[in-house]
Amino acid sequence: MEILADAGYQGMGAQSGERVVTPPHRKFKKDAPAWYEERHDLARKAHSSRRIRVEHGIAHLKNWRALARHLGRREHMSDIVQAVAGLLSHQQTATPDYGLRA
Repeated sequence: MEILADAGYQGMGAQSGERVVTPPHRKFKKDAPAWYEERHDLARKAHSSRRIRVEHGIAHLKNWRALARHLGRREHMSDIVQAVAGLLSHQQTATPDYGLRA
């Protein structure tokens, strides 16, 4: 399995035993050649383009107060996350009606 992570999760692969993909590191700190800057920017853009869905998913989960102020049992948290994810999935796939029914 491949885990897409941001730069803050470097070293996570050793802990999880999975392949962790982080944004590419800079090899030049100063005076980088133009070809390197372009290649580096393209690689970072490709990584962030793959990861944006994860970031949006996390943001949607944070918008639900049930997750922000969870006062229940820890054992029920995974059920709540699954329920919220299901509601979000349904919300995003539902087609708007706009009162245009004949």
